[in-house]
Amino acid sequence: MKRRETLRGLLRYLRPHLPVFVLAMLSALVVVAGQLLAPFFAGKAVDCIHADGSISWEPLKRYLLFIGVSSISAMIFQWVLAVLSNRIAYRVLSALRKDAFKKVEKLPLKYIDNRPYGDVASVIVSDAENVSEGLLLGFTQLFTGVLTIVGVLGIMLAIRWEIALVVFCITPVSFFVARFIARGTFKSYRAQVEARADETAFADEMIANLKIVKAFGREKRNEEIFSEKNEKLRKSSLRAVFFSSTTNPTTRFVNALVYAAVVLAGGYFVISTAGMVAPFTVGGLTTFLQYANQYTKPFNEISEVVAEFQSALASAGRILSLIAEEEEPSDADLPALEDVRGEVRAEDVAFSYDKERELIKHLDLGVAPGMRVAIVGPTGCGKTTLIGLLMRFYDVDEGAIFVDGQDIRRVTRASLRENIGMVLQETWLKTATVRENLTMGRPDCTEEEMISAAKAAKAHTFIMQLPKGYDTLLGEEGVLSEGQRQLLCIARVMLCRPPMLILDEATSNIDTRTERLVQEAFAALMKGRTSFIVAHRLSTIQNADLILVMKDGKVIERGRHEELLEKRGFYHDLYRAQFAK
Repeated sequence: MKRRETLRGLLRYLRPHLPVFVLAMLSALVVVAGQLLAPFFAGKAVDCIHADGSISWEPLKRYLLFIGVSSISAMIFQWVLAVLSNRIAYRVLSALRKDAFKKVEKLPLKYIDNRPYGDVASVIVSDAENVSEGLLLGFTQLFTGVLTIVGVLGIMLAIRWEIALVVFCITPVSFFVARFIARGTFKSYRAQVEARADETAFADEMIANLKIVKAFGREKRNEEIFSEKNEKLRKSSLRAVFFSSTTNPTTRFVNALVYAAVVLAGGYFVISTAGMVAPFTVGGLTTFLQYANQYTKPFNEISEVVAEFQSALASAGRILSLIAEEEEPSDADLPALEDVRGEVRAEDVAFSYDKERELIKHLDLGVAPGMRVAIVGPTGCGKTTLIGLLMRFYDVDEGAIFVDGQDIRRVTRASLRENIGMVLQETWLKTATVRENLTMGRPDCTEEEMISAAKAAKAHTFIMQLPKGYDTLLGEEGVLSEGQRQLLCIARVMLCRPPMLILDEATSNIDTRTERLVQEAFAALMKGRTSFIVAHRLSTIQNADLILVMKDGKVIERGRHEELLEKRGFYHDLYRAQFAK
């Protein structure tokens, strides 16, 4: 996302906080006013000390009081400004993260499938935090810095325009420096953010799959890959730090120029106007020198803010790009799928992930309510893809899939998925209690219903052996085997009792004895329900009402187990490959 588009996107998030922003600006005005008045009164106080050694005590006391009031006021409103800035920054951070997470849930699965999970997580967590830090610095330093520069110039012009003109002529040097640094830092920080996200994604993936890494002895190679990514991040970080670190010495050089110019010009006017009606006094020179410091100091701060702000913009560009991604088409105006009987029909369905490589083509299917349909075939033939199309994780490219005569693209996704219970080979349990995991699909179920489902899935026994039974927090208080995790996933579906089931290698992680018990439970669960069973072990689907044999995206054979064996076709070969001795 381009910088201008990123700025417009950030402004949309700042707009709801306009009242607080106005208060912050007013606080900044008070802060700057207090900081600018103190040097003015200090100069007046110096002029209360006369050349003959006498002191005008009454005006001196008054000026000292004014200095104290202005300094204390600036201090108090500096705190108010910090509070308001924090409030805006962290509310924007919260809104960005909330919208980004909500967007991820609405994105089509192809977006997630095509990106490392760690990269998406880095955008939501790290990039959002970076944006907040940049905004916070911007509110507390950028606004006060700009106001200070404008205020100082105005006062100096009112006091002695000739000296102010000298200061003003040197100002373009500071702007040139700031512009140069801004351009370099934005590109460098953008490269740094991308390199950090790449390294985070790699580390997340390798840590999550550490067992596989160790099993295949990939530790050394992973260290090399991580070192390469780390080196890339190091180089991009050094380049970013180089540009940002040039701000201090360059702005200090400009500060020295301004201060020297004020000393020379002010000294000249003090000497040349001595004895005149309106001389330029030592107190006036003192005021100008303090204003020279105040004038140059914001350039240092603004330059530092520019570097941080460029980093924040780079991160904002990534998170706003995520939020701007195209969502799945809305189905809010579509009717819900109700009173499902479980009739499924596919007519001339075609689908491919890559449009240049065909996967499923000319697929026709008819499943009556209550049928148990097994889908078998070699790896990559389209079995899981067909299930994904039925669940509308992806939409067909051509043709249509119907449930009870309704095109599934013409009903809401939520109502379709509510009527399909799904148990996958990959188990997923959230970091929560056993109870919360089981009742995910039916949070309003009774205790008896939950326990009954757990018993039917043969999970109740090992659950009661956990430290706190159903209230055990998974991942911290209870460590489960892969088979036990699978049983919990099965119990979760049994509790919902949907009219249709999808079992994608649902018993692959269970031992033979437990598998037989779970198959009995599944048989009772599938009774009267349309069920799709994706299986590699053909022993688990011999009682299916219909077996679909897929190859290269097509159903090449269909029938019952005995019928397919008699045909001595592809299914016969698969069966012999598993059971031939």
